[in-house]
Amino acid sequence: MKPFTRAAAAAATALALLSAPAQAFDISSMTDAEREAFGKEVREYILANPELILEAVDLLEQRQQQAEAARDDVLVADNLEELQNDGYSWVGGNPDGDITLVEFMDYRCGYCRRAAPEVAKLLESDGNIRLVIKEFPILGEASVLSSRFAVAAKHVAGDDAYKQVHDALIDFGAEPNDVALRRLADGLGLDAEAIFARMDSEEVTAELRQTRALAQRMAISGTPTFVLGNELLRGYLPADQMEIMVAEIRDQRS
Repeated sequence: MKPFTRAAAAAATALALLSAPAQAFDISSMTDAEREAFGKEVREYILANPELILEAVDLLEQRQQQAEAARDDVLVADNLEELQNDGYSWVGGNPDGDITLVEFMDYRCGYCRRAAPEVAKLLESDGNIRLVIKEFPILGEASVLSSRFAVAAKHVAGDDAYKQVHDALIDFGAEPNDVALRRLADGLGLDAEAIFARMDSEEVTAELRQTRALAQRMAISGTPTFVLGNELLRGYLPADQMEIMVAEIRDQRS
């Protein structure tokens, strides 16, 4: 017989337990002596074939990724209406587009700043994308102040003003304090006093609170996070990858 034949059989049984949800094999039915022998054979085989550990880790990671993807699909389906049509988040791109891209973002997030031109590139190359921006300030008081300023500008001066403020804050180099934000408003021709008077209003607070609650329900803890169609994408994604996903979504619908 080949060396490690009995050990290989024991290891194969152990790996089968890892690679399938249910098996007829029941280790609890073994005697103490049988369990000890089984464990010894498995240990000897794994020590002789340590690459099995990497195979098992890869298998575990695949399962975790599949489970996370399935969970994310359910989260998107359960919250799709609020994601795409909450009634207060700014909507850009093509409002009648056939695919909606939702972005949870923070103005102080470096990857959000990297993502901004990629999103703009996608919207420019594909005129049938609807964009929804979710203000999700999670990186401290400066982030909260920036989001309050942007939302208040939308309340005071409308969607066009929000877009101007949003783009300016994404590229903002200064610390977003009261003085800097007043200068920003003045530079954009907006009423700084009216915006600041609105920033701490219950209406602005409610928007940010509702978005945070939605993010918590969807286990979103980082920015940027995207929902493209029905797929949750956690993290930065370049335009070319989003374009591929958009094409796949349309193919699935046709």
